[in-house]
Amino acid sequence: MNKKKALSSGELYRKYGIVIIMIILFVASAVINHNFLKPQNLLNILKQISVVTIIACGETMLIVSGMIDLSAGFLCTTSACVSAGVLASTGHLSLALLVGIVIGCVCGWINGFLITYYKLQPFIATLAMTYVLKGIVQIYTNGQTIGGVNKARFLGHGSILGIPVPVLIMLLSVIVIAVLMKSTKFGTYIYAIGGNEQATIASGINTNRTKRLIFTLSGALTGLAGVVLMARLMAGMPSVGDGYEFDAITAVIVGGTSFLGGIGTVTGALIGSIIVGLINNILNLLHVSTQYQLIVKGLLIAIAVIVDIKTKENKKSK
Repeated sequence: MNKKKALSSGELYRKYGIVIIMIILFVASAVINHNFLKPQNLLNILKQISVVTIIACGETMLIVSGMIDLSAGFLCTTSACVSAGVLASTGHLSLALLVGIVIGCVCGWINGFLITYYKLQPFIATLAMTYVLKGIVQIYTNGQTIGGVNKARFLGHGSILGIPVPVLIMLLSVIVIAVLMKSTKFGTYIYAIGGNEQATIASGINTNRTKRLIFTLSGALTGLAGVVLMARLMAGMPSVGDGYEFDAITAVIVGGTSFLGGIGTVTGALIGSIIVGLINNILNLLHVSTQYQLIVKGLLIAIAVIVDIKTKENKKSK
């Protein structure tokens, strides 16, 4: 009987817990700051989490399929800096956007290739990519900020029908990946690989090709996030995306995606991003230092993973 209760609690948390937590944080924020519920302030919070959420869309696919990308932060930085350089030299925003996304695709494909062909663990392959990208960014920028990107102002600070462009790009990314994961064969393969890769291989699915495609698509999203970040900052900064991968992973895990693979949704990642954004907002209002905010994020990941593991244990013992 107790096991059934524990199982029910775990499933309830995965389905409704993150929404309840988000509502509680909304109420707490409104109490602390009376201007919190103003539409402009809410849009500003969504704008602040837009880049991390776009990256989280890719991380969701990876984590659901049993993988992870630790290079996303510096891939975002690389995309931001190179797209800034392209925009500054050519004046064409569309070309800068294309270059940023292509960089993401190429780096993502390389990660997938290393993992599927040389059988490297995703942790090792993407960690190696992180250091490579760090070096590339420093060489490309010479450690200096790249300016002259005024033509990116609309992408970073414009709005359509009162909604900031970065928020629209974030929502479009969430919708596209949500449909992809829920309503296509590719999405079915993502869940199948994360749930039981050996059974997926036995059923005739080319898991290596699927993994490379997942990494490539995730890289494209991270590249897009880098261009949006450049447009928001109106510059390409050589260390601006450092740590974004952990913010994205935090959002995905807090949003109910299982770190063990096979379970998760991109809408959950969006809610997870909002939760992390609200927590940051509350801590800033309370004048809590950045160091303590990092501790809170670490605890969030630990608690979410513990709940996930306990939920799976209860399912097995049922």
